[in-house]
Amino acid sequence: MTEVYLNQFLILAAVLFSIGVYGVLARRNGVMVLMSIELILNSVNINLVAFSAFRGTLGGEVFALFVIAVAAAEVGVGLALVLLLYRNSKTIDFSEVDAMKG
Repeated sequence: MTEVYLNQFLILAAVLFSIGVYGVLARRNGVMVLMSIELILNSVNINLVAFSAFRGTLGGEVFALFVIAVAAAEVGVGLALVLLLYRNSKTIDFSEVDAMKG
């Protein structure tokens, strides 16, 4: 059976984090931005669990559960904002948000 090392998890988390940052910066679609933020949070969870397993403690897994709970709340608020944006401007393009200032 093959052994998985810590650096493999860290590389995976770095790739997911990079994809998520690119998605937040490059996308204008509200749902895609929310999905990119979820990728960033999941890469953080991978790091937490990997370091926790490396040290032999349960602190990382517990903290990852809190991050998952916060991510669920973030998705709820984010989707509510996207729906409000769609209701007012008939688009979910974030470049139209500046039209809602006044």
